Amino acid sequence: MSEVIGRVAATEKFPATMDKFYFWTDADFRLNAFDVVKVEHIEGSYTFGTVENIFHITDAKSFLTNYISCDFGDTTVVAPTLRIGMNYVEVSVSFNTKNIYTPVKNDSPVSLADTIEIEQALGLDKIKNKLPCGFLKMYEGHTGYEITLPVNLDAQFLLGPEGAHLNISGISGLAAKTSYAMFLMKSVQEKFSDCAFIIFNVKGKDLMAIHKPNEVDNSIPIYKELNLSGEPFENVRYYAPRDRDDRAACYLSQSDVEDYLSCGLLKRFAYVYKDDRESLEMLFADIDDTTQTMDSIISKVIDEHDVDFDDISTWERFLDKVNELAQRGNSKEISVLSWRKFKRIVNKAIKNDQLFVDRIEPEDFECRLEEELKDISTGSVSVIDIAKLATDKQAFVFGDVLKTIYKLKLGEYDVTPPSKIIIFVDELNKFASKDTTKNSPILRQILDVAERGRSLGIILFGAEQFRSNIHPRVTGNCSTLAFGRTNVLETTTKDYSALPSTYKNILTRLEQGEYVIQNPIFRSLLKVRFPKPAYKQFKD
Repeated sequence: MSEVIGRVAATEKFPATMDKFYFWTDADFRLNAFDVVKVEHIEGSYTFGTVENIFHITDAKSFLTNYISCDFGDTTVVAPTLRIGMNYVEVSVSFNTKNIYTPVKNDSPVSLADTIEIEQALGLDKIKNKLPCGFLKMYEGHTGYEITLPVNLDAQFLLGPEGAHLNISGISGLAAKTSYAMFLMKSVQEKFSDCAFIIFNVKGKDLMAIHKPNEVDNSIPIYKELNLSGEPFENVRYYAPRDRDDRAACYLSQSDVEDYLSCGLLKRFAYVYKDDRESLEMLFADIDDTTQTMDSIISKVIDEHDVDFDDISTWERFLDKVNELAQRGNSKEISVLSWRKFKRIVNKAIKNDQLFVDRIEPEDFECRLEEELKDISTGSVSVIDIAKLATDKQAFVFGDVLKTIYKLKLGEYDVTPPSKIIIFVDELNKFASKDTTKNSPILRQILDVAERGRSLGIILFGAEQFRSNIHPRVTGNCSTLAFGRTNVLETTTKDYSALPSTYKNILTRLEQGEYVIQNPIFRSLLKVRFPKPAYKQFKD
């Protein structure tokens, strides 16, 4: 691929710099954003860059010139004057083979890069701990030049210790955020044996059959090219909220639930007062508690020596006691009004709800999530279904799981946890948006995971429709970012200010299965594609 396609053009208005240069090329020669080109440079070196934008110009001085040349705007007339036209291409410098980053010289020949050179230019040749994250196409649509290239992340920049956490953004449905997160987690499961996975199912029954193969879409050849098996997830267990009549509160059919139960794939989780009252604070994630009176009440509830709550062992007696205190109060520090506010919140969440029980019945496939997750094993996948729960109880379960994993990695249980635990949740904006109250216990835990989780081996994979809605301390601590299709209004926010304008426009027209990826090991942004999920997907 040494054919020269153009030459560097450095003008007074558009000079070549250490970071950028321009070159002219034939107007019919097909190039795309993200394509890699190379330029002969000084001392026998080559400078590589990625295409950011392409412009077409002619020798016409103005639009009026073109108008006049067509007989003053007659659209049926072919202009008698042949205009000289050409394309010039804006390129962002990514790499020089001898680390010489002086500007490339005017009239230097520009050509396309071959496969090895593309890997070198993008930093893909330096990756040691390879984790497949998709594939890219260079010079797409250009017959005889098109290159398909598998792309790997360096796992140390996703799972630690160099960097950690993943954030995926994109509009609902078309961006396929969940599918891409699942693809990456399946890659991790196959390539790194020291990881466990906790996955929250938040929509319908999307992730409730990830142990079954996809019988509709066969993308096995693509998986093979990425050095992956194309098989569904292994070692999967499902957890769904307890519901009335010994059912599970999930969107699976009753026959599927019974089948999962009989095979030992599914357990119904619930919360017992004696063991789970410490998690009550999670019910107050969206409550603005600037005076911290709710915190004070929760501290009383979990204090084993508190005179009001020391002899309570069931949720019913707990609610009765709260109702009593909401009528008379109990101290000068906590007013009756505060108790009434507390009562409204806990009554709404707990009263007559089958998720809160007096005891667990193991013989009926019931469990407490804390007991299950503290014994999480390497390579296991725990799918926690919260799709059918109200938003406040979704937050409650999510916060309780985060707290359990944190305690596990801090050594509060007498077990040895997996080296890495990946937690994936879609609709992250429900728990960590910019509008979430600062005193939210769930936000506090998410920020702790984002800022300290790397050192503990807790890795957060989060997804949301709009990245601009997420707390900046969460996205700021994610070493890997995946941008899916979004709208124009989103790309105008400051979260996208570092992207070239052309790339922003590309984000508004990405196809399903395409993502723009940013990772510290890559020398520039990459537009990658990934295969359809290898596990069963439910089609409505």
